[in-house]
Amino acid sequence: MTSLQQRAELHRQIWQIANDVRGSVDGWDFKQYVLGALFYRFISENFSSYIEAGDDSICYAKLDDSVITDDIKDDAIKTKGYFIYPSQLFCNVAAKANTNDRLNADLNSIFVAIESSAYGYPSEADIKGLFADFDTTSNRLGNTVKDKNARLAAVLKGVEGLKLGDFNEHQIDLFGDAYEFLISNYARMPVSQAASSLHRSTSLS
Repeated sequence: MTSLQQRAELHRQIWQIANDVRGSVDGWDFKQYVLGALFYRFISENFSSYIEAGDDSICYAKLDDSVITDDIKDDAIKTKGYFIYPSQLFCNVAAKANTNDRLNADLNSIFVAIESSAYGYPSEADIKGLFADFDTTSNRLGNTVKDKNARLAAVLKGVEGLKLGDFNEHQIDLFGDAYEFLISNYARMPVSQAASSLHRSTSLS
């Protein structure tokens, strides 16, 4: 598939997410949730790639959180600037999104944990507020927890389905293209948070 075909397919998939989710979420909010989910997937896959270090015998997503020692966590934060436990990875949360009746609360806890993992480290200022615009409790997602979870699940499953390729090959370019596409289609809105997030994600990689 050529790069133009890849972009066209990516844009089509993003519009499909919009059709699935945007019913009660206006353009700005829709963009923020998709950008936030994209960023969550990006740093999850970036972190997994770092931990696995090219060793095909290791699948970080399948490890139990209990095997992570304090030394492993400390070294990872010093190198990557943040820490994500296996259970907190995007792929694991998205896999159970449709059946998780605590999805909005779990996402909020995970985002808080990722940000707080940098407390006391040089990266603290860079990580702080990364998910500030991803409000999992907003009534704009729905009036009930069930409605909120349904729309959050739709966003996660939609972003999960985006064909972004292997992280070490061209994934960063496609992440950037997805960001640019979302921003350009809602150009009337401020984009400082999205731009800042993308800058931080690439600088921390």
